[in-house]
Amino acid sequence: MQLSIVEEKLQIEFTWKEKLLAARFHKLWQIPLANIKNVTTAKPQSTWKELRAPGTLIPGVIKAGTYYTDRGKEFWYVNKDSDYLNIELQDESYERIILTVENNNYWQQQLTQLS
Repeated sequence: MQLSIVEEKLQIEFTWKEKLLAARFHKLWQIPLANIKNVTTAKPQSTWKELRAPGTLIPGVIKAGTYYTDRGKEFWYVNKDSDYLNIELQDESYERIILTVENNNYWQQQLTQLS
C-alpha cells in the first residue's frame, strides 16, 4: 500500500492483492485531513468479539477488512509486522483505520502536524 498526502487529503492506495484480501474494491481511498482526530503507533487492541464483514483473517499472519467492534466500525490491514499506524477519524463511515506501514513514525508525525 502507498500513503500520500494530496490536496489536504490522506490517500491510501492499495495493490490488487491488498484489495482482494481486504475486500476493498476501490483502489484509492481519500480522507480529508480535517477528519483525522488522532494518530498513534501503539499496538491496537483486538478481541474475539469483533465481527469481520468482509475481509480476511489468518491469526498471526494477516487481519484485513472491515471489522465491527465495541469501539465502532474499523478498517484493518495489518500483518505480523509491528509498524502500526492507528488513525482515529471523525465524520467518516469508519471510526478507525489500523494499518501496518513502513515509516509509521514518519506518517504519525505528518498526519499529526497536518490534521
